[in-house]
Amino acid sequence: MTLIKSISGIRGTIGGKVNENLTPLDAVKFASAYGTWLKTRNKDKENLSIVLGRDARISGKMISSLVTNTLIGLGIDVIDLGLSTTPTVEVAVTLENSDGGIIITASHNPKQWNALKLLNEKGEFLDALEGAKILQLAESDAYIFSEVDDLGTYIKKKNFMDKHIDEVLKLELVDVEAIKNAKFKVVFDGVNSTGGIVIPQLLDKLGVSCVELYCEPNGEFPHNPEPLAENLTEISELVVKENADLGIVVDPDVDRLAFINEDGSMFGEEYTLVACADYVLSHTPGNTVSNLSSTRALRDVTEKYNKSYSPSAVGEVNVVQKMKDTNTIIGGEGNGGIIYPASHYGRDALVGVGLFLSHLAHKKMTCKELRDSYPSYFMSKNKIQLTPELNVDKILLTMAEKYKTEDVNTIDGVKIDFDSQWVHLRKSNTEPIIRIYTESTSQKNADDLAKKIMKEISQIAGL
Repeated sequence: MTLIKSISGIRGTIGGKVNENLTPLDAVKFASAYGTWLKTRNKDKENLSIVLGRDARISGKMISSLVTNTLIGLGIDVIDLGLSTTPTVEVAVTLENSDGGIIITASHNPKQWNALKLLNEKGEFLDALEGAKILQLAESDAYIFSEVDDLGTYIKKKNFMDKHIDEVLKLELVDVEAIKNAKFKVVFDGVNSTGGIVIPQLLDKLGVSCVELYCEPNGEFPHNPEPLAENLTEISELVVKENADLGIVVDPDVDRLAFINEDGSMFGEEYTLVACADYVLSHTPGNTVSNLSSTRALRDVTEKYNKSYSPSAVGEVNVVQKMKDTNTIIGGEGNGGIIYPASHYGRDALVGVGLFLSHLAHKKMTCKELRDSYPSYFMSKNKIQLTPELNVDKILLTMAEKYKTEDVNTIDGVKIDFDSQWVHLRKSNTEPIIRIYTESTSQKNADDLAKKIMKEISQIAGL
C-alpha cells in the first residue's frame, strides 16, 4: 500500500498508517493545505467557494465528507456536486465562478485507491509551482481555522452533469442532427461509476440507442477500470452479439475514452485523440499537442492539414500549458484523453463522444473502416515496479547516454526516437512504477523493443 504526493494532488490506498496510505488524517491534512493556499492566494476576497465532486468509489463518500468539513472549518464555502465526473467539476468551477475545485477520484486506479485532484479558479489542474506550495503547506501544519461565526457554508447541487451535457451539445462541431440521422447503436461500459449516469444521458440526447453494461454507480468495478484491451473482453463480445455500430468505454472519473469497433476489435485508446483531431482539423485547421508517450499518428494527421504538432511532458497540466503556448486547437493524451479548448482545458470523455460520433456520422463509414484509414502504429505498454534498491535517476541517465546518437528528449524521463519507432521511459506520477512505452510499425517490433529496453534496464539496475 502506498501514498503518492505530487503537484496534482494526493493519491493513495485507503486504510493503513498515516503518511503511508490515504487515511482520514491525510485527507484532512491535504484539504487543509489546499484551503490555506487558496485563502493566501485570495487575501482580499471575503467569501471563497470550492466546487467538490466525486466518482462512485466505495471510499468516495467518506473522503468527500472529510474534505468538505475541513474546508468549511477553514471558512470556505463548499458547492458539493455529489456523484460527478472530473470534467463536470472542471466545467462547474467556471460556471459557478468558484475559486477552485477538488475531485475525489483515483481515475483509472483499482477500487482500493482514492485521491484528491486539485483545480484552480479556471477549472484547470494546478501548475508545478502552485502544487509545490501546497505540498510544502501540508508538511508545515500552518493552518488557521475559522471561528464559529466565520465557518463556511455547504450547498448541494445535483444537476451539474445535466448542465455539462448541455454545454457539450452547444459545441459548434458536435453535429447533433448528423448523429441522430446516423441512428447509431452502441454498447457502453460505465465500469459501475459516474460514467454510467452521464454517458447514457448524453447518448439519449444525441439520439443514439445504448445498450448499458455496468452502469450502476456503486463503485464495485467489475474489471480493472483502466480502459485497455485486456480489460474489455466482455464489452467486445457484447458489441458483436448486439450487432452494435461501436462500443464506448470510459474510466471511473470519465476523463478517458476508448472505442471498440463493430467487429469487437479495439479502435485503440491511442487513436481516440487521433480521430477527434482529424475531425476538428478538417473543419478548423490548427496545431495539436499530445504527450511524449502518445502515438506518432497525431503528428501524421496534423501534418496532413499543414499544421504543427508539438509534444509535451506527461500530465494534463503539462499538455494544457503546451497547448496554450502553441495556440493549439485540440490536444490531449494517448490514454484516450481529449482536451478541446472550445469547451475547456481539461480531458473530457463527453466532449470526445460528441466529436467522435459527429466524425463517424459525417464519414458515413464503419468504426473499423475509420480506424483503418489512419496510419498503423502499434504500442507496447510495460512497467517495472519500483523498489528502494532501484535508482531511477541513474537508470534514465545511463539510457540517455547509451543512445545519445539518436533523437533523445529528456523533458520528462527519457524518450528515444528511432527512425521508425520510439521508446519512452519515465517514473509514473500516479503509481510506484517506471513506465516503459514503445511504439513501432508492428506489434512484434514494439514488443521486441520493449523487451530489449527492459533487459538493458535490468542490467543497469543489477537485477
